[in-house]
Amino acid sequence: MSTSTYKPRLQVKYATEVAPALMKKFSYKSVMQVPKLTKICLNRGVNGAVADKKLIDIAVDELTTITGQKALATRSKKDISNFKLRKNMPIGARVTLRGVKMYEFLDRLIAASLPRVRDFKGISEKAFDGRGNYTLGVTEQIIFPEIDIDKVSKITGMDITFVTTANNNEEAYELLKELGMPFKNMKKD
Repeated sequence: MSTSTYKPRLQVKYATEVAPALMKKFSYKSVMQVPKLTKICLNRGVNGAVADKKLIDIAVDELTTITGQKALATRSKKDISNFKLRKNMPIGARVTLRGVKMYEFLDRLIAASLPRVRDFKGISEKAFDGRGNYTLGVTEQIIFPEIDIDKVSKITGMDITFVTTANNNEEAYELLKELGMPFKNMKKD
């Protein structure tokens, strides 16, 4: 199978169900006005990275395993003497997903990872930034099935930011809800 013909399940769902539903709800005049997901950014700060450089390598490897794309180490922008931090020291890891990998990651996040969160009742709908972007905080990396729990030395969290072309929170909320994000108020049925 060639990569040009393959489309992830959620990408097809966006084109066939989500975009028409949003056009109807917000009465857009053109398909180009319909908000869409442009990228997903995963960011992870590593506590204790100043003392132990191996923690950065572990964080980069784990993010690479979770996303299927090479993660990069993030570096400090300035010196902070209280934290024994020098400028340009590695302090975290990040990865930005677009296109096919973005839709595949979102599908795995909704279908496999979020249901593994302890006492999961849905995600908060209050984490929008006013410009159509949504940030989700994950407290444990072990919710991802790609991570082998036996090899994890330290449980850490990460931030997952969904960047959309929506103009406001309401449009972004409807877009993510239609894609299948389990927001808390959806559980009322």
